[in-house]
Amino acid sequence: MNTEIPINQKPVYLKRKKKKTWVKWVLLSFALLFLSLVLILPLTAIFVRAFAGGWSVYLQSITDPAALSAIKLTLLTVAIVVPLNTIFGVTAAWALSKFQFKGRSFLITLIDLPFAVSPVIAGLVFVLLFGVHGLLGEWLLANNIQIIFAVPGIVLASMFVTVPFVARQLIPLMQAQGTAEEEASLSLGANGWRTFWHVTLPNIKWGLLYGVILCNARVIGEFGAVSVVSGKIRGLTNTMPLHVEILYNEYMFTAAFAVASLMSILAIITLVIKNIVEKKSPQL
Repeated sequence: MNTEIPINQKPVYLKRKKKKTWVKWVLLSFALLFLSLVLILPLTAIFVRAFAGGWSVYLQSITDPAALSAIKLTLLTVAIVVPLNTIFGVTAAWALSKFQFKGRSFLITLIDLPFAVSPVIAGLVFVLLFGVHGLLGEWLLANNIQIIFAVPGIVLASMFVTVPFVARQLIPLMQAQGTAEEEASLSLGANGWRTFWHVTLPNIKWGLLYGVILCNARVIGEFGAVSVVSGKIRGLTNTMPLHVEILYNEYMFTAAFAVASLMSILAIITLVIKNIVEKKSPQL
């Protein structure tokens, strides 16, 4: 029986393989072109414009007192918001994944609420609550407590926007792990805290770090909610995104892009750490 394939007739699997290769390269080319237009070119433009006046102008822009104040306020907000949201996220995820109770679905819905609400609306809610003419405004004014147009308001707005990140990263992870190891630890005589530190925490450490990274990135770049509650007072309540907007509106483009480049560097560092964490934990 002759099993030779005619020279002018290729096997079907070779045709399919060639077709798949062609489709793959077309899709990859489209993806790279899209990313270049949307991400790489704008990011490159930020650094080109930031250094357009030279290194001395760049340093002067980021060491200006108003810029330093914005950087310090942003870092202060991160230092307060990220730990608080981390504690809440771990606590909520532990309760929702390890226990069954009434109101569980409602609590999950509340955690997801910031994803559905516009940050600007969230900022307005805090103004209605804590503003001078808000529900608690008169009491706060009488007790000399200022929340809106001050650091507490910025912290509250940033916390609201970033509440879901840690919790939502841990809930499915802890549900998938189940409760067998915790139950075994408790049956051997360990108390709740010891079980958490030596059993639960090691199992969720990479997922926890991943959620913290996302929360940190969102706090640094938050604009909408913070813009409403801060009042945009230069040198006092401006975070880095707000400071960039003010500089740009005042046609101080080099200074605006200089501060924006710092935010871009922080974003790139965050992405690098995020990729390292993803490689460390295949579950993410």
